[in-house]
Amino acid sequence: MSLYRRYSLPLLILSLLFLFILMAVYPQSSLNAGLRGLAIWWDVLFPSLFPFFVISELLLGFGIVHFIGALLDPLMQPLFRVPGCGGFVAAVSCASGYPIGAKLTAKLWEQKWITRIEGERLVAFTTSSDPIFLIGAVSVGFFHQPEIALVLGAAHYGGVLIIGLLMRFHGSRSGETDTRSDRPQPTPKAWSKSTNTKAAGRNRQPGPLRQALYAMHTARLEDGRPLGELLREAITSSLRLIIVVGGLVVFFCVILEALTNSGLMSGLHLLTANLLTACGLPPTLTESIVGGIFEVTLGAQAAGKATAAIPFKVAAAAFVLSWGGLSVHAQVASILNMTDLRYMPFLLARAAHGFISALLALVLWQPLMGQGSFPVFFPIYDIVWSPGFSSAMLLQSLLFLGFILAGMLSLSWLSVGTRRLYVRLRRTHRQ
Repeated sequence: MSLYRRYSLPLLILSLLFLFILMAVYPQSSLNAGLRGLAIWWDVLFPSLFPFFVISELLLGFGIVHFIGALLDPLMQPLFRVPGCGGFVAAVSCASGYPIGAKLTAKLWEQKWITRIEGERLVAFTTSSDPIFLIGAVSVGFFHQPEIALVLGAAHYGGVLIIGLLMRFHGSRSGETDTRSDRPQPTPKAWSKSTNTKAAGRNRQPGPLRQALYAMHTARLEDGRPLGELLREAITSSLRLIIVVGGLVVFFCVILEALTNSGLMSGLHLLTANLLTACGLPPTLTESIVGGIFEVTLGAQAAGKATAAIPFKVAAAAFVLSWGGLSVHAQVASILNMTDLRYMPFLLARAAHGFISALLALVLWQPLMGQGSFPVFFPIYDIVWSPGFSSAMLLQSLLFLGFILAGMLSLSWLSVGTRRLYVRLRRTHRQ
C-alpha cells in the first residue's frame, strides 16, 4: 500500500474534525459566512447558470451540438485536437462561465463522442469566466472602472486560447487511442436520392452542411426521448447540479472563514506576500490572491479594494478569474467524478492559465490602455451588472454566444475552403 493511500484517509478525518471544532468555537462567524455564500449562489450563480444548464441539455438531446460540432470539426481538430463538438462546448463556456464546460464535456464523454484524452484537453481550456461576470461584476461592480474590461477580457480569453493550444500536446506520448472509432460518420449513400445517383454519391463526398445535418439526425435518433421527457430530465439534472454548485460555494466560504478565525491563514498570507515581493509585485495584493485561491468572487472583490497600482490589481483579478478558486475546482471535480476524466490535467491547466492571464494583463495594459486611464478601443455598448435575474443579462449572454459561434463557424468554413483550394492547386501542379 502506498503512503498516499495509507495516510490520506486519517488526514482527511483529522482535517474534518478540526474544521468542525473551529465551526463550533466560532458559530456566529460561520453562520455569517454561510449566509454570504448562499447569497452569492442565489443572487449570481443560480440565475446566470441554471438557464444555460437546461438549454445545453435540450441542445444535446436535439442534436444541435453535434450539428455545430460537425461544422467546427475542421477548425477544432488541427488547432486543439478535439472533435468539432468541442467548439460548441468552448463557445457555451465562454458565454455562461464555469462549470458549464465540464458539464458538457462529461455529457459528450457519456455519449461516446470523445475519448478520455480529448475530454481532458477539452475541459482544461473550456473552464472560463462568463463575460457578464467579468465586465459587470468585476470591472463595474468591484473596480468601478468599466474601461478595464478590455484588458481583463483580452488577458483572460487570450489565456484560454493559449491553454487550448498547449493542451493539444496532452496525451501525445500515452498509448491511449486519440479518437472514437464508433463516432457516427455520414456516409455518401445516405445522401443519394435515387438509385441512378448512387454511383455519383460513392465518388463524391457530401458537403459539410449535409454531414452536419446527418450528424444531428443520427444524434437525435440515438437519443429518442420525446420533448416532454427531455425537458423534464433537463430541468431535473440541472437542478441537481446547481444545488451541488451552491453547496460547494457555501462550504468553501465557511471553510475560509473558519481558517481565518483560527489564525492559520496568517501563515498563508505571509508566504504569499513574500512571493509577491520576490516577483516585484506589491504585497498589498495578498488578500486578493489568498481569497481567490478559495473562491473567485472573494478574490476579485479583494483585488478591486487593494491599495496598489491599477495594472497590478487587474493582473491579480485576471489570475483569480483564470484559476477559478477551489470552489470551482470542487464543482468540476464532482462532475468529472462521474466519468474517467482525470482531475490533475485540469488542475495544472488552471494554474498555468492563472499565471498566463496575469502576465498578459501586465503586457497588454500599455498597448490597450495607453498613457491615461482610458482604453485605446472603447466597448460598443456598456453591460450593466444586476445581481439578480434579468432578461437583459440572459440576452447579452446569448448574443455573446452567437457572436462566438458565428466567428468560429466562419473560421471553420475558411479552413475548409483553404484546404480544398490547396488540394485543387496540388492536383493542377501534378497534372
